[in-house]
Amino acid sequence: MAERRPRSRRSIENAWLVTGPLALIAVFCSSVLALVARPVVGEWLTTLGMLAVMVAAAMPTINIVVRRQALGLLLAEIPLVVAFYLLPPLSVVLAYTVATLIVQIRRKLAPVKFWFNIVLAAAGTSLAETVLLALPELDGVGPATWGTLFLATSVHTLVTQAAVVAVIAVVQGWQAGRQLIRSSPPILLAGIINVVIGLLILITLVTNPWSIVLLAAFALALVLVYRSYTQFLRQHRTLADLYQLTRAMTESGHDGTLVDALLGRVRGLMQAEYATLWLPAQGRHPEFLLTAREDDTGLLDVAVTPAELRERALREARMVAVGARLRGEPDLRACLRAERVKDVIILPLRSGQVVIGTLEVANRLGDPNHFTADDIPVFETVAAHAAVALENSRLVDRLRHDAYHDALTKLPNRRRITAALDEAVKIRAPGEVVAVLLFDVDGLRQVNETLGHAAGDKVLAEVADRLRSCAPSAALVGRAGGDEFVVTLRLENVEAAVELAGTLREQIRDEMVFDPLTLDVDTAVGVAVHPDHGSDAATLLQRVDLAAMAAKSVPGNVQVFSPALESPSLHRLGLAGDLRRALDEGEVQVYFQPKVTLRDRRLVGVECLARWEHQTHGAVAPEDFVAVAEHTGQLGRLTELVLREGLRRSRDWSHAEQPLAVSVNLAARTLTDRDFPERVRELLTEYGVPPHRLTFEIRESGVLDGTDRPIPTLRRLRDLGVRLSLDD
Repeated sequence: MAERRPRSRRSIENAWLVTGPLALIAVFCSSVLALVARPVVGEWLTTLGMLAVMVAAAMPTINIVVRRQALGLLLAEIPLVVAFYLLPPLSVVLAYTVATLIVQIRRKLAPVKFWFNIVLAAAGTSLAETVLLALPELDGVGPATWGTLFLATSVHTLVTQAAVVAVIAVVQGWQAGRQLIRSSPPILLAGIINVVIGLLILITLVTNPWSIVLLAAFALALVLVYRSYTQFLRQHRTLADLYQLTRAMTESGHDGTLVDALLGRVRGLMQAEYATLWLPAQGRHPEFLLTAREDDTGLLDVAVTPAELRERALREARMVAVGARLRGEPDLRACLRAERVKDVIILPLRSGQVVIGTLEVANRLGDPNHFTADDIPVFETVAAHAAVALENSRLVDRLRHDAYHDALTKLPNRRRITAALDEAVKIRAPGEVVAVLLFDVDGLRQVNETLGHAAGDKVLAEVADRLRSCAPSAALVGRAGGDEFVVTLRLENVEAAVELAGTLREQIRDEMVFDPLTLDVDTAVGVAVHPDHGSDAATLLQRVDLAAMAAKSVPGNVQVFSPALESPSLHRLGLAGDLRRALDEGEVQVYFQPKVTLRDRRLVGVECLARWEHQTHGAVAPEDFVAVAEHTGQLGRLTELVLREGLRRSRDWSHAEQPLAVSVNLAARTLTDRDFPERVRELLTEYGVPPHRLTFEIRESGVLDGTDRPIPTLRRLRDLGVRLSLDD
């Protein structure tokens, strides 16, 4: 922003490109008038009287702001008409120029604008007098005189308007010049009205000099009317701008353009050089500071408002208004002067009784213009609408965020993951795959049952943090639901996806301390890629879930999807709803496979085998219903059913000479159940079977899973005296 101000000063200095030619015109025309006109000057008393009238006529103005420049609509044509008739040419030029000088001194304009207005006054009146000199001499106040004076005054008005358009175009650009030309008709119409009024006053004065008393009263009334008209125009414009502002905020509140619409229109409504919105950091939203500046199409991330003023407004939760017309405390005005800011209004934005930010405007456009007390109610209305719109926008943003993010981990949820995957598969580049990695947290159910759901939530939050910190920056990390997390990103091939899955799994494996317990966090990882394993998000998520399920029973716990995983899963999906009923109604039976010695064919024990004859599907493979039991929470019931039946048979079929040993298969997940050894001890006691008669057969993959999690359970079973056998 500091870089732009020098360019602004250089562009203002370019006004001399217009002021110079105007000065030449003024000198040339004044010289012609001095040489040709007779008399050149008139009575000083009359001239001074017209000077006073011209000064008075220049005071009540209707300001029109074009970008940074304030243009005044004056009553100058009225005294000019009378002066053209009563005074010699150079007296008119001198009186009008001196009157303009007095008014400009009072307005305290910048030097460039000051001299432009003085030179324009001299050039316009001298050129109009030159035209008047070339026309037939005025005789009386008849229609011919009307036309001559109207023409001369119109020349003055047109020269003035053309010069203003030219200087605005030079200073602000051609767009500003075109904008002023579009706003010229009302100005020209007001000039015509002023000429007509001036002619009427002239006719009245010539007819009866004493009518000057009535004219003075009329002039006073005219000033009041002009002021009322100015106020009416300002109120009308304010209402129209307020309507447009509230409409723009309503339309842009849900599409992310609210701040642009708000600041741009607030700046225009208040005719300010700067409009700033500041919001403190709140939740996941960082601190927010944006400024709309005149002549800038975008928004700036800086503000000219002194920080001390903003802090005062926040600390006291009230408006801070400082400026020439707004007064303000001396220290605040000194702060403005130090920052070279003309005036500023800061309003706290409220949501109920809470201050949620500030809305600020600084530097009223136009050197003679300042913020006044009349601007404060308008700005307060704008701030109230803005606070509501911002709160609604944040609410919509919060609802949208909540709809697509998990409340516990703050990660994208399944809906957001699905949408992102759908977009990713549409724009996949050649030579790459869209990889989906599903991390299934092991042992979460046991944590919930043992330590409570609060501990389970801490486990999930910790896994989310570890995944988020370990995953590549280009990856989308989300929670698919329950104990499942998804990582999706673009990679070179399937091998790279498998390598990344193994790396992430190792990085997030670590002890997690919950006083007084320490848990090991491990995951099974499924891998699926587009286009090899699916062309849409739903298919990819379904198949990566199958791969994650299979990963629990493979070394390394990482499994890539293959079509062989799909058909058993579809079959198991149909069995999930029937297994609980089958356990309740005794449909799951325990069969006993004899174990004999090879030497003498002597029976030494039996292996307990669970079998399920489904009413519809017939015999169900054990690996299918055991997998269903694992994922529906029925594994404990199934294991206890087989164990009870085996121990009962061992007790009933044994005799003193030949005790019967029984073997029971254990699933890998059972070895992570910390309560299982104690339950075995209770059942051995209940059925009166010595521990050495019970053998647990455990698959190699269940023990050698790459972690030490099964070891504590195996040691406790060994300490009970139970035999352990490595199967397969």
